[in-house]
Amino acid sequence: MMDLLDFEAQCLYFEEPEISDVKELIAQAADNYANGKAELPLLKAYFKAPESLNVLVALNRFYYYQHRLDDALAATTKALAVIRPIVAFPEDWRGLQISHLLNAPAALLTQVRLYLFTLKAIGFLQMRLGHLELSQAIFEKLVELDSKDRIGAQGLLELVIKRRSEMEAGHTESEAQRYALNP
Repeated sequence: MMDLLDFEAQCLYFEEPEISDVKELIAQAADNYANGKAELPLLKAYFKAPESLNVLVALNRFYYYQHRLDDALAATTKALAVIRPIVAFPEDWRGLQISHLLNAPAALLTQVRLYLFTLKAIGFLQMRLGHLELSQAIFEKLVELDSKDRIGAQGLLELVIKRRSEMEAGHTESEAQRYALNP
């Protein structure tokens, strides 16, 4: 079985070269966060480099901390779509098997981990949005692929299962939404 921590980190996404001005726009967004003017530089960076993981991660973080979870999910889903062809994983994460991980070239293990952590982030955002069935399916897939829980999906899976069982035990939909928004 592959140990997702037993590898040499190579080609980290944040070390990738960027199109002119993109890093400056991300830095400008960070500087402008407190005054509420961070989104425009991030969107400019996205339009210059829509496949940049640096930009997509920055958008995800910005939207997440603004409690704009649908927008954070869109950025994270786009990031997964950027990473997927690099690691040659199936288009639908549901088709991902342990053999995909085992057959990944050693030079791509950093990207494999990034894919799995990005999928976990999608599961977490789905959970926060109240889409517990989808979130559970994502966490179950990650637990299936990561028997040593290096990605840390087991605890999230247990949380989703608990929340779903509470809902089935008679909690109202509004209570379920409140739980989903406050993990």
